Formats: sequence, C-alpha cells, structure tokens
Amino acid sequence: MRLNELSPANGSRSPRKRVGRGVGSGFGKTAGRGSNGFKSRSGGKVRPGFEGGQMPIHRRLPKRGFTNIFMKNIAEVNIRDLSVFESESVVDLPALIRSGLVKGRHDGVKLLGHGEINHPLTIKVNRISKSAREKIETAGGTVEVK
Repeated sequence: MRLNELSPANGSRSPRKRVGRGVGSGFGKTAGRGSNGFKSRSGGKVRPGFEGGQMPIHRRLPKRGFTNIFMKNIAEVNIRDLSVFESESVVDLPALIRSGLVKGRHDGVKLLGHGEINHPLTIKVNRISKSAREKIETAGGTVEVK
C-alpha cells in the first residue's frame, strides 16, 4: 500500500451542501434558512456573548480591580543564570536576549541575587538587588545601573 492508493472510508466524506441552486436540489429558494426573520437575512448572526435579550453574564458579574497602564514590564534574571557568559564579558539587555535568558518585550532588566558567580562580569541593567551587587563586586566585576 502506498500513500497515493489511500482513500477515505465509505461514508466518511459527504459532498459539500450547495445552497441556493434551484428547487430540485432540496436547498433552493430559501437555501435552508426558513422563510423570514433575522437569521434568514444576510449577516443575520447574533454577536458573541448575546443571550437573547437577557442581561449578558459579562454585565451581570461585578467588576473588580484595575489595570495600571503605567506599569513597567521588568524581566528578572538571577546571578546563577549568568554562568553562560564568559569572564570579562559585558552583560546587558541585548546580550541577555541573545543568550535566551530574556524572552519577549521588556522595559528593563532587574538582576536578583539567587545563586553564585565565580568570574568577573560587567553588568549593565536597569535595576539590581543589594545582594546581587555584592556578589558581582566580590567576584571582581562591575555594575552599571542605567
């Protein structure tokens, strides 16, 4: 048996319903939509969430909280993740994106102090924790906060 010899099982595929093609087809004249009314017209579909005039659920439920439109999306990177960089290299947002430590769009990077580092690096980030700064400087690296 080859791929070109395969065919669907009998009865599993039915021909497309061609509506509005004459009375003899069984779907002529009103094309299976009935006589009159909203759903027989072109474009006659209720919008998503419409519940037949009943107050929709998204209006019945109470609204809670709020969204801060000024919130910054800050990527978090731990010290333990910086082992992928070679000694004396510069670690900034483009370098973190290239290494795969930061994915997606962010407004900045914060370096956190979880883990250890043994080789000196030059770090250029937007924010840094106190413990992360101490560990970088103890290893002989420098920190620059933009």
